[in-house]
Amino acid sequence: MAAANRPQQLRIGRLTKAHGLKGAIKLELYTDDPERRFVPGAVFSLQVPDSSPWHGKDLVFRELRWYNSQPVGFFEGVDDRTAAEGLVKAILWVEQPADEEPEPDAWYDHQLVGLAVVRDGEKVGEILHVDHLPAQDLLVVRTPGGEVMVPFVAAIVPEVDVEAGTVTVTPPPGLFEDLE
Repeated sequence: MAAANRPQQLRIGRLTKAHGLKGAIKLELYTDDPERRFVPGAVFSLQVPDSSPWHGKDLVFRELRWYNSQPVGFFEGVDDRTAAEGLVKAILWVEQPADEEPEPDAWYDHQLVGLAVVRDGEKVGEILHVDHLPAQDLLVVRTPGGEVMVPFVAAIVPEVDVEAGTVTVTPPPGLFEDLE
């Protein structure tokens, strides 16, 4: 299969806490379109530690409910609170077909890797890779002084221009230079 036609992995959520006794799990959504992603039968790849019994397994989605404005998911094979607790902190990934438009303000790792990182109009480095952590993503940037980890949040990374090949950063003092 050609690389252009290969589906990309899209991180769409994180399981945060068991809810009730029947295997429900509260969700932290990383998607602006939960109704499109969380449909019965959807298959999610799991990002869990190697030591987890869920490592290398997929979850099949059964149902999405809302409790007090909080999304709660039900999954096949997760039938009680103990099973749900074993999935807490797992990150959910889904394959997105190459011909499907990405969600607004969402980029694939391969789109970001290699982009120039620009601060105040000057190139300060290049994105090596993206680390996906539970709290936020980090852009790992190669600079002349070594690698810098930049939180991928709007306050620090206000603009991504894939076509121009740049990522604009407005970092706090000390992120790209030694404080004196």
